[in-house]
Amino acid sequence: MTNKPRTNLFSVFTLILISSSSLAAEQPNNPTNKVLGSNQTFAITHVNVISMEKDKETINNATVVIQDKKILNINGEIPANAEIIDGKNKWLIPGLIDMHVHTNASINFKGNQPTQGATFFMDTQYVMTTYVANGVTTVFELDGRVAHFAQRNEIASGQVIGPRMALAPVINGGDQSNGGRIVNTASDARQAVRSLKAEGYNFVKVYSHLNVESFEAVIDEASKQGLKVVGHIPDAFKGKTAQAFVPHFGLVAHAEEYSKQIRNRNMTAQDAEYFAEITKNNGTWVTPNLLALVSIANQARSLDSIRTMDTLKYVHPILQDKWLTSNQYHKNASPENIAYFERLIDFHKALVKAFKKAGVPMLVGTDAGTSGILTGFSLHDELALLVEAGMTNEETLMAATRLPAEWLGIEDTVGTVSVGKYADLILLNANPLDDISNTRAIDGVFVNGTWLDKDQIDAMLLKLAKWNESMKDHYKWSNRKNYN
Repeated sequence: MTNKPRTNLFSVFTLILISSSSLAAEQPNNPTNKVLGSNQTFAITHVNVISMEKDKETINNATVVIQDKKILNINGEIPANAEIIDGKNKWLIPGLIDMHVHTNASINFKGNQPTQGATFFMDTQYVMTTYVANGVTTVFELDGRVAHFAQRNEIASGQVIGPRMALAPVINGGDQSNGGRIVNTASDARQAVRSLKAEGYNFVKVYSHLNVESFEAVIDEASKQGLKVVGHIPDAFKGKTAQAFVPHFGLVAHAEEYSKQIRNRNMTAQDAEYFAEITKNNGTWVTPNLLALVSIANQARSLDSIRTMDTLKYVHPILQDKWLTSNQYHKNASPENIAYFERLIDFHKALVKAFKKAGVPMLVGTDAGTSGILTGFSLHDELALLVEAGMTNEETLMAATRLPAEWLGIEDTVGTVSVGKYADLILLNANPLDDISNTRAIDGVFVNGTWLDKDQIDAMLLKLAKWNESMKDHYKWSNRKNYN
């Protein structure tokens, strides 16, 4: 393994898979046994509201009324037909937003034939369960493809309880094996962006193998087409990182995008400050994604980091098998690379401190769905790492609620506990402003106005775990091309 911590990760992302069609029918789409999308009215009483609105204090002992999926009022009249939820000694926060996920979706492993559809199918509710169980009510999918539109439609139609999904497909360079839509000229790059706009995407992800000409063309054309740009700093900018920060490069997807620019030398606080300066001057935001390298380092040391995960039971069995039998981080590990990963982890913490000092807006993202990083649960892990790196509890919560909603352009509908916004909310048993780990103390979640109490959440997770356990001997990563 070289000192590059991600070797063609896009191909890893696209190989995230799922259950067979014959078994998908056995998986109930509505694990709560409720009528989804029904317009119920709720009143959460005596609750402490952490609205995350700018410069607004916690509202103590409040009543929040939800009607027709939206927040009707705060401390207003309670409709006669409202279902009362006791919020005494509890805290209400906005639903969390993960700004970097790779969501399992149906996929074809057998090649592209004229009428060939997916060869692996997944039950969308099972995929979304770990998100909603953890209060993750919006996700930013950074390997967007047609199957994700289908998932989003299932959620929108009420067939599935799941998060809102923003989708960014990948534009990459080099040869076809690099993954993504491959462009190597400015004209091809512009056409790719125009095609994505026509397909209904609102975002574009730039990737590592783009040449300078194509990278700049993607960003310029995206600006003209009204698409926002997220992604990597291409390898072509190594040694001239500042040149990558062109207008409309909106969001860097990893702290690692900076550290890889100085991979072969010592990384200093001065380097972090320089990167923060060029990022701030360009108006670019950052998703530090600290968890990714922590997870990679743990897997490189030992696969016990996977085997002993309390949450492994919520991972589809074929992915459990993949993480344990085809784990590239562990297979290619060496003492030198593990030491290098440790240096990266330290430098990424220094980057967070530098970004904070420079006033670079930071958003929470986790690389959820990649090896060792479980969707939903990972967001709470990332919150803890950001606080450890120097962000306050309030800053970290803001980076997982209001700020990502602003960057995505959905701040009028979600991101704060505000009258008129959709009820994407988490009811907590402890105050996350006192201890960020309290975001895990979930008593219930509103997902687009659908209320899931703790018992329902536990039942959804238990059903998922039981199905995964029952299928452990059926699914093996090495046999993925044989299922249909």
